Amino acid sequence: MKNKSAEILIGAAVCALTSLVLAAGASVTINQIDEKGVGKSLGTVKIEDSKEGLVVMTDLKGLAPGHHGLHVHENAGCEPKEKDGKMVAGLAAGAHYDPGKTGKHEGPKGMGHLGDLPSLVVDKDGNAKLRLIAPRLKVADLNGRALMIHEGGDNFSDTPKPLGGGGNRIACGVIK
Repeated sequence: MKNKSAEILIGAAVCALTSLVLAAGASVTINQIDEKGVGKSLGTVKIEDSKEGLVVMTDLKGLAPGHHGLHVHENAGCEPKEKDGKMVAGLAAGAHYDPGKTGKHEGPKGMGHLGDLPSLVVDKDGNAKLRLIAPRLKVADLNGRALMIHEGGDNFSDTPKPLGGGGNRIACGVIK
């Protein structure tokens, strides 16, 4: 019985330490993705908690200039999966993170799913070095999920196209 108590105490200590590390922040490597798999690194995204909410600091290179949708997806995977007989980049990440099952896409300040992050704006040289705020999220919400960059911009609406019109998934990283 003493061994079982010791195992429980050790397990609780590991969980507590993991929570402290997650609360402090995390660094996520973002890689190119396509229907064949996960490719080269484009840089990192650091996440940390603040009074304002989740702070997302991007340091990325090699993206197409312009606005890109940036979202938290529900699964910790960036690999392609098959859909309707065709391989789709990053489909292992699943859908946008929506723990409240709202089914709505309303942006980081709206009352829809929590996976909406502010838009990623890439400069003319393909770089994105930004500080973004997601007021409804915390680092602890993101463990075991994926951070996804979409090909196009995001209008934070489901019209005229679903999920903000961001289109194809082009880069991804697993949040650990």
